[in-house]
Amino acid sequence: MENTIMVDRNGTLNLLDSMEIGEVRNTLGKISQFQSIIQKTLKNGHDYGEIGGVTKPTLLKPGAEKILMLMGLTSEYDIIEKIEDYNKGIFAYTIKCILRKNGQKITEGVGSCNSKEDKYRWRWVREEDLPAGVDKNMIKSKTDGYGRIKYRIENDDICSQTNTILKMAKKRAQVDATLTVASLSEIFTQDIEDMAQFHESENFEDMESGEPVNIVVGFGKYKGKTLGQIMDSDKRYIQWLSQNAKDISMRKACLIVLNESEN
Repeated sequence: MENTIMVDRNGTLNLLDSMEIGEVRNTLGKISQFQSIIQKTLKNGHDYGEIGGVTKPTLLKPGAEKILMLMGLTSEYDIIEKIEDYNKGIFAYTIKCILRKNGQKITEGVGSCNSKEDKYRWRWVREEDLPAGVDKNMIKSKTDGYGRIKYRIENDDICSQTNTILKMAKKRAQVDATLTVASLSEIFTQDIEDMAQFHESENFEDMESGEPVNIVVGFGKYKGKTLGQIMDSDKRYIQWLSQNAKDISMRKACLIVLNESEN
């Protein structure tokens, strides 16, 4: 073990001796400049997302694609491993994303996704939609943003999501490769790159006519007021939110409120 450590140390010293410090300083400066450009160019809520409790924003697919375009890189994908068991409803994919420039390989990233992940394995339904024979007291429940109780049941149609699961694995591989090639791991994370979009999609699908007026705004000058109350006093603010709110479900809610006010 000691000999191995000495070899590693000597190897590191040899590597440092062979490096031109001026070039290193120049390279680090370019990386810093590029990171600054990326931070100013990408849009919150579209290219990257911020989730409560997470210190770094998460890079999303549109942001990764924009970065690769700026760098003149193209993506290609290889399936490293896959499981497709239609009888058991188990699907899993591990994808490698290779980034190239002018045909030359620059770097690669790996991503995986499977049907046992919560958002694919389960679905949330209202009490009236529970399958016959299911005891609501024996399964997990939650109260959604509109005060409705929903229950978690096994997704009985997982086979229809195989393409979605495959695409998610590809997206994770691409984001992984992008963070590496652009030296952006200290700015963005990818561990939860799909969480913000998933929750927004869930809220988007759950929203029904008549409910958005009761949504309480948790930010800005009308913090603590419902969309209905704000609509009565400041319609222009609702119009602004419908176009500029970071959360897509909030934008939709405002559009519904505006449309219902005209009917």
